[in-house]
Amino acid sequence: MNNLSTNWQRELRNAIHDPTDLLNLLELPNRLLTEMIVAKQHFMLRVPKGYVARMRKGDPDDPLLRQILPLVEENKQLQGFSLDPVGDVLAEKVPGLLHKYQGRVLWITTGACAIHCRYCFRQHYNYSASHSSNQAVLEVIRADSSISEVILSGGDPLVLDDRSLSELVQSLARISHIERLRLHTRCPIVLPERVNDELLAWLTKTRLQVIMVVQANHPNEFNESVNQALQRLVEAGITLLNQSVLLRGVNDNAATLIALSEALFKNRVLPYYLHLLDRVQGSVHFNVSQKNALVLLEQMRIALPGYLVPSMVREVAGMPYKKPI
Repeated sequence: MNNLSTNWQRELRNAIHDPTDLLNLLELPNRLLTEMIVAKQHFMLRVPKGYVARMRKGDPDDPLLRQILPLVEENKQLQGFSLDPVGDVLAEKVPGLLHKYQGRVLWITTGACAIHCRYCFRQHYNYSASHSSNQAVLEVIRADSSISEVILSGGDPLVLDDRSLSELVQSLARISHIERLRLHTRCPIVLPERVNDELLAWLTKTRLQVIMVVQANHPNEFNESVNQALQRLVEAGITLLNQSVLLRGVNDNAATLIALSEALFKNRVLPYYLHLLDRVQGSVHFNVSQKNALVLLEQMRIALPGYLVPSMVREVAGMPYKKPI
């Protein structure tokens, strides 16, 4: 069994940033190097080695590789694709705290991630300008008794150390009208070593009801280490949900989506959302038409029980909820 006691911070430090290293590890053709160097200028390559180990060597179309591989197509400019496709900036109460939906706020705790997904809707977000002190954010939350749920996002909140996260969550728990804590993270999927004893300790000590929303886009992302990490979270009483993004060349076929739902539920993670692509500049090559998406949704409904069919949605800037498709 894989040992999840491996230091996750060391794994993060050793993540691949150099395109040449990635090509050599995966035995990919050198023709991709120039393309990767050009594409990664605005959004750097970053991928943990453990995630790379799940990719097929010699296959430039591997669905996990495609999620993190910089391509010249990212430089395409297309109408309808913007720098802020989901209206984050307009939703800020103070820099870094978004209030889009009734009863809940989203706190951008960090700009760092364990992995740089090439379709990321915040790849152009100005994290350095969108930062408030923890105290300023807490004061806004404390002053609004309509808020019952706080979502920690980023970046990825789990790249912060456990001491910082524990102190932040303790501060939230002291606000009487906060009932739920939600964490949006890819770490259990791409860096399963992050699910360690220290993380589980503070997650299980808070009075807040904890929900963790992970992001798996393809069944090949699951291995023994990921399964073990998810099992530890389940055994700690954490509610686990998954949100995926529908991505051309990654999971835009019914067999893959069906297998993904099955793999999630095997690990006691409930399929939650299947997002249509947030149309951020640099992601046009991932776009799947709504017409094709609805065909895939119908095929999933035929093949799966209803509880394994995620809600297909699109986030529309300014809407008070995610738009069902």
